[in-house]
Amino acid sequence: MFRSFILTAALACCVTHLFAADKSDTFTSADEAGPDFKIQGEYLGSVDGETWGAQVIALGDGKFDAVGYKGGLPGEGWKRGDETKKGTGKTEDGKVTLTGNDWKGTIASDTITINDGGKDIGTMKKVTRKSPTEGAKAPEGAVILFDGSNTDAWQNGKLVDGKYLAAGNASTKEKFGDHTLHIEFRTPFMPKARGQARGNSGVYLQGRYECQVLDSFGLEGADNECGGIYSINKPIVNMCYPPLSWQTYDIEFKAAKYDGDKKVENARTTIKHNGVVIHDNLELTKGTPGKDPEGPGPNVIFLQDHGNPVVFKNIWVVKK
Repeated sequence: MFRSFILTAALACCVTHLFAADKSDTFTSADEAGPDFKIQGEYLGSVDGETWGAQVIALGDGKFDAVGYKGGLPGEGWKRGDETKKGTGKTEDGKVTLTGNDWKGTIASDTITINDGGKDIGTMKKVTRKSPTEGAKAPEGAVILFDGSNTDAWQNGKLVDGKYLAAGNASTKEKFGDHTLHIEFRTPFMPKARGQARGNSGVYLQGRYECQVLDSFGLEGADNECGGIYSINKPIVNMCYPPLSWQTYDIEFKAAKYDGDKKVENARTTIKHNGVVIHDNLELTKGTPGKDPEGPGPNVIFLQDHGNPVVFKNIWVVKK
């Protein structure tokens, strides 16, 4: 058994530098993102006869964290509580090396080769996952909030590159009660930023409950990271893809019930992130900070601007 396989610690990146905000390198195009971006990503293969996944996270200036996942990648073989291993990496003389407690690895030609005790014991190939609901067509009767052609459905709506919707503190003009929401988002590549400064935005259901948008690739998955309901609940599993990947939220939302101004039943939500359930009929016991307080009646969908170039596409709602 491969007891000491440790591919790096994006977790250390988050905890140690939670509020660092070096945004000196921000990229919205893979063609301009540089060599570290090409190394960063997800890998999958066999190590010492067992299936392992790995996420390699760029930290800028040729430095990396990585996390190894026994059984496969998050949501596809690995679940929260399963074994993970950590390590760090750096680029020297054009070569990327990874180091754990008592193992070494190299990355070349989109392949991680793991060495334990001087012996190569496995390889993992780079893979690119795509959400199964990316590009999902709106069903008949849906309210089309954004199809890339205009921002007519939004207050403060701004087009980016003529086809995406900027976060921009945009609010829907229409208000919603119980509904199904489909929304796709892309975070920028910001290798020198850390924690809440790295691709931050948020999707507010009824302007009252924030499902966090953040570049949390490789992190543990806290309530203030991607997929978390801010200050309420962490995702079942961190399904965040690497930055510049298109990602999806598919959300079933049931509004809180009121008797006059008195709340008599909490709101609930089920959320899929990139096709995987991350909140299952979750009770929303309170509102989240940042927009509107809880209250009776329908309200807007709000896309938070946190100063990072996060963009959205293919947004539609089915009213219940």
